[in-house]
Amino acid sequence: MAKGQVAVLDISSSKITCMIAEPGVNHTFNIKGSGEVEYAGFKDGKFLEPEKVKQVIALAISNATSMAHVAVHELYVGVPAEFSAVNCREVNINFSKRKRITSAEINQLYYVGNVFRNNPTHSVINISPIYYTLDDSRRIIDPRGIATSKLGGFLSYVLAENNFLDFIEGIVKELGIRRVEFVSVPLAECLFLFEPEVRDRYALLVDCGHICTSVLLTRGDGLLFLNSFSVAGGHISGDLANVLRISFNEAESLKRKVVLSLNATDSDYYEVSGKDFIVPFPAKVTNEIVMARLDMIADLISKCYARCEYDFPDYIPLYVTGGGIATIRGAKDYLQKRIGRKVEIIAPSLPQLARPTLSSTFSLLDLAFKESSSTTNVNFGNR
Repeated sequence: MAKGQVAVLDISSSKITCMIAEPGVNHTFNIKGSGEVEYAGFKDGKFLEPEKVKQVIALAISNATSMAHVAVHELYVGVPAEFSAVNCREVNINFSKRKRITSAEINQLYYVGNVFRNNPTHSVINISPIYYTLDDSRRIIDPRGIATSKLGGFLSYVLAENNFLDFIEGIVKELGIRRVEFVSVPLAECLFLFEPEVRDRYALLVDCGHICTSVLLTRGDGLLFLNSFSVAGGHISGDLANVLRISFNEAESLKRKVVLSLNATDSDYYEVSGKDFIVPFPAKVTNEIVMARLDMIADLISKCYARCEYDFPDYIPLYVTGGGIATIRGAKDYLQKRIGRKVEIIAPSLPQLARPTLSSTFSLLDLAFKESSSTTNVNFGNR
């Protein structure tokens, strides 16, 4: 690839996407190539058809490189929440005399706090600060350039399952890609979707995809809490298919017609177009099916946050992204009533690309650019 370009691999629960891009103006991206391939996905931390994952990854990368007319030798691979965990730790280092902090001291702090190097099941893929502290006990966002005799921090360590890392790294290297860097998708989304001043006050994010939903809390530049469950937008389509006795593809089309804010009566219908026909479906029954599954998703989200050990303000909104429920009209207001907290839909702030379905891929691109140019090493894992 040309200098300045990066390639990312986004592994979601419905498709695998490879994207090759370079930085554009005003925090945008110049996309050189993209390949997107649907597959069976994963559930409860396991790929549903592991024997087909290599073929899907190979096709996604091939499509992207053919479009970009480049060969990929280095690839940033996103690790989904389903295969991740977060551990936050207070870490301190002392100096013999006051010194001005550089990236070297920050790397030292990260290294001292990394007690996970010999973990048999997980490896650290990202380390980031919730905040730093100095010898006067001040909490700051960036200590570089400040003189102090002590550097501390409340650090967030994102760990990934070694089984996932070994499986994907083996596939990618078999495809001739020499260097693989793993990065956290939930962390990337928080850093990309939220402005720093929002993260400083805490931010709640739910990424609801096709099969899996991730639930997280972020503050500063790190993740405080991460959880996930295997119920998402595809289950809504499955419910529609089962109850209405239609195909899954027809159910997906019907879901896109749903308007939950509609006070539907028995005489209201949604129409789904086939190749040579139009099929009506009762709007009232359809909405009831969708709302029943949204009730379950809302309850699971609330249970996840109830397990969070950190207190966060009641007034901060819950942001929802991903393609599972964010695109259902009226879902935001319905979730707001069920969860009892203001709900907002969030998507990449990019011209013509501001869609929740693109949040994970563009967040990965943004974090890949930052890591490729960073002087702070945030990967002290076992890889």
